[in-house]
Order: sequence, then structure tokens, then C-alpha cells
Amino acid sequence: MRARLLPHSRLRSSGGTPIARKAVVLAAAVSLGAGLLAGCSSDSGDKSGSSDGGSGDGKGKTTITMGLFGTMGFKEAGLYSEYEKLHPEIKIQETVVERNENYYPALVNHLTTNSGLMDVQAIEVGNIAEVVTSQADKFVDFSKVSGVDKSNWLDWKWAQATTQDGQTIGLGTDIGPTAICYRKDLFEKAGLPTDRDEVGKLWAGDWNKFVAAGEQYKKKAPSGTYFMDSPGGLINAILASEENKFYDSSGKVIYKTNPAVKAAFDLTARAAQEGLLQSQQQFQTAWNQTIANSKFATVACPPWMLGTIKGNAKPDAAGKWDVAIAPKGGNWGGSFLGVPKSGKHVKEAEAFITWLTAPEQQAKLFAVQGSFPSAPAAYDMSAVTDAKNEMTGDAPTGKIFAEAAKAIPTQVIGPKDQIVQQGLTDNGVFLVTKGKSPADAWKTATKTIDNNLEK
Repeated sequence: MRARLLPHSRLRSSGGTPIARKAVVLAAAVSLGAGLLAGCSSDSGDKSGSSDGGSGDGKGKTTITMGLFGTMGFKEAGLYSEYEKLHPEIKIQETVVERNENYYPALVNHLTTNSGLMDVQAIEVGNIAEVVTSQADKFVDFSKVSGVDKSNWLDWKWAQATTQDGQTIGLGTDIGPTAICYRKDLFEKAGLPTDRDEVGKLWAGDWNKFVAAGEQYKKKAPSGTYFMDSPGGLINAILASEENKFYDSSGKVIYKTNPAVKAAFDLTARAAQEGLLQSQQQFQTAWNQTIANSKFATVACPPWMLGTIKGNAKPDAAGKWDVAIAPKGGNWGGSFLGVPKSGKHVKEAEAFITWLTAPEQQAKLFAVQGSFPSAPAAYDMSAVTDAKNEMTGDAPTGKIFAEAAKAIPTQVIGPKDQIVQQGLTDNGVFLVTKGKSPADAWKTATKTIDNNLEK
């Protein structure tokens, strides 16, 4: 989402990510800290490697260390190797923690002690506000780094990593403009249009129309299939498209009194009661299997979701998916790269991530990995305009997501957005798919959220 940051003293974190991010306690950082620093695999799913797969000895070279989470794709897109060829004196080595919910507490621990930090540290959009507020002094100010041009980034993306006094602690990598991915074969069997423009018209401008399309789908739905993948997927997409969500601009918690939040909850609950949504939580093993088994017809779909679909689908699903505009524009996901002042190779790291996040490299990353650029100049590059995906056939995915990016609203990011979002999803609308009434699910969700907000 585009973000209007709350007052400096009130802002701490936000939510919305490609991997299921759960609220975590700082105490976990002690045991996980070693994972952030480890150069080998660990039980938490950490992994590390250089662009040469770890075979190079790096003798006589400056090794820039990268602390990342998930699969950010820089190595996979060949960007490390490309930079090393341009700069033979440099070697890039990354250490990756599988899930941000494990990575971030360890990062906070190292920032708090100002020790054990790598030359470059990734920061997920759900955590950038907290880091901006409480840890900005630990990072290089990129507004003063030579070669960094603020105009390369979307204004709101740059602002997300910028303090109230103008210090920019990290450079944006990707964003997550949200569309709707749908199965053309299932739509056809249900008597719905399959052309992406006609599909988009079914629900243009209104999430209520989206649910109405689901009701139409259900009338002739192929046996055992649902209209959408999960209650969490629906409510997250709706809320990501709202200008006002959990906090107001003064920092006051408004999620219970904001009519947009209650409307999103009620619409999702209605869809759940009508059997339009799978009783699944996203990114769990069971949910992954429903992709393979073609159990749902639509999913809220940032660009990276295409990679998730491809990774879990059976080969015969290739070309059966397509992408249509979402009812309203929203953003789901996005990260930043920062350079800790205590790193061993600060100047080299500054130069590297300035290059790594330039429009040309962001376009290359999208072409290979599906991470959509936060640099508008990349949108007209052939790597984006000509982009296609194996799962969606001839769909011009780059152009579709570029248009979606233009529709992303400006949102306030609150200090505990993550906690509120998780409560509304896992302790709220998901329970409706298990038989709980919407009213009782709302009570459970708000009680859980309020208890967590008080901690």
C-alpha cells in the first residue's frame, strides 16, 4: 500500500506480505540471532551462498554480506554475478532466513545491540515503519549517498523508508500491485467470461461485485471447487485497497470504528457463509495442495503470487491461468535494503545496493523472479512490457501490473497493523468457514486484537 506514515513517536510497524507474517516477540531474537549470522543451513530454514554457489574462495576480494529473508531473487536473477563481473574486486555472499517472522526479531536484536549486522540488511514493508522510528540512527542515510536519485522511486515507496527529519534508511526493491488471477477453464465451466477484459468488468470498482461474481460462479461451479482460495486472501485484498484502515493520521487506533474495516469483514464473512471461499489459511501446506489440485478459481494476486502458483501447480495448469484487474487497486508486499553503519564494508555496500535497486536491475529482477519494480522508469523497459508468465500464457503481465501500480491508494501505516490484520484473518473471518457466526467471529477477532495491542 502507499503509506502516509504516522507521527514519528507513534509509528512502529505495518503488515501485508508475501509470506504469512505473524506477530513475534523479541525474546525469540536471542535464539534466532545465530541464524541471521550463520553461513550454513540451520533448523529455522536458513541458507547461505555466494553468486558462485560458495565455490569461490574470495581471496583478495571484498566480500559484501547480504542478510535476506525468503527468496528475494537477486542471486537467481544473476544480479550478483553481473555486479561481480563489473567489479572483479567484489564478492557477494547472502545469508537467507526462510521466513521473515524468524528473520526480523533477530535483526531487531542485532540493531538494538548494534552488533553482528551484515553489510546489507533487508527490511520487509511490514516492518519498515518500526525500523524508521526506532532504529534509523543505525543505518546509512541514502538521501546523502552519491549516485542515489530519489526520483527513481515511487514517491510513496521512498517515503516509507524516510524519517520525519528526512533521513532515508533503505532503498526500495519491489512493490505488490494487486490484480486477480483466475482459472480460465473453471470460469468457462461455470458459464463466466474468460477474456481478461470482460472478467475485469464483472467486478470493476466494487468488491461487492466480486462476491456477486462468486455467487454466479457457484451456480455452475465444477465439483469440489470454490470461487476464491481463502477468507484471508479476500479480506486482505479489500483492506489493501482502502485509504483508511486500522489507524488514523494522528495515530489513534480506529479499526473497530472504521466502517471500511467492518464492511470488509462483513463482506468476507458473507462470502464464507455462502461457501465461496475455501476454509484454508494461505501459504500453509494444505493451501498449497489446493493449487495443485485446482480447487479454487480466483486468488488476490500481486506479481509474486504467480511464482507461488507456478511453484505449486501441476504442469498441465500452465496457460490455464490469466490475470484481470482487481475491483480496486491495492498493494501487497514489498521490501527495502539498508546498510548498517556498523557494517564492515559500508561504502562498498552503498555502491552495490544503489546499483542493485536501479530501474534496470529492478526490471531484470521482475523478468526472472516476478518482483514488481518500485522504480517507475522500469515500467517502460522491455523486460517489463514484454513480460509473460508460463502459468498465464500470453497475458501481458508486466503491463497489467504496471496499470495496477498506478491505482494503489495512499494509506496510513500504523504501529501494530500486523497484529490487527492477523487477528481479523486467523481469529476472525477464517472462523466463519468453520461454522462460527460473523458476529461471534468479529467478537473473537476484536478481543484477540485488543489483548495483543495491550501487550
